Amino acid sequence: MILYHGSYIVIEKPDLSFARLRTDFGRGFYLTPLKAQAVNWAKRFYRERGTAALSAYEFLPNPNDKLSPDVKILEFDTHNMEWLNFITACRLGQPVDTKWNLVIGGVANDKVFDTLQLFFDKLIGAEEAIGRLRYDKPNIQYCFKTQSLIDEYLKFIDSEELE
Repeated sequence: MILYHGSYIVIEKPDLSFARLRTDFGRGFYLTPLKAQAVNWAKRFYRERGTAALSAYEFLPNPNDKLSPDVKILEFDTHNMEWLNFITACRLGQPVDTKWNLVIGGVANDKVFDTLQLFFDKLIGAEEAIGRLRYDKPNIQYCFKTQSLIDEYLKFIDSEELE
């Protein structure tokens, strides 16, 4: 599977020591199978820093690769209460269960974040927030939370500079 990362620089060897803390799924290296989504992420950096790059990776690069049974994956199939609670805790820098090596789920993008902000500000409740998000098809993101998972299962393929 090909995954993309949008940034202000090419990242051939992802290093979690540079990862930010208060993001959707907490500290991690974020990728998406949606190239257009990664390009949009990169273009945000272009507006802020004047440079943008798209890096591509192969996840499970060899045909016979399988994830070790020790790899713990948390996957959110939809915007639901579990997703909302996890995103909220991570965005606020609160402790969350750290047993996960990989978290997969919807992005709290601008459209979603407007609803989340109302929820964070206690202007709407959790049920109303989920109700508003229920019909929004989530963009997907993969958050690699351990360096060993990156090193073992993610292979840099190519990159391009964007304008």
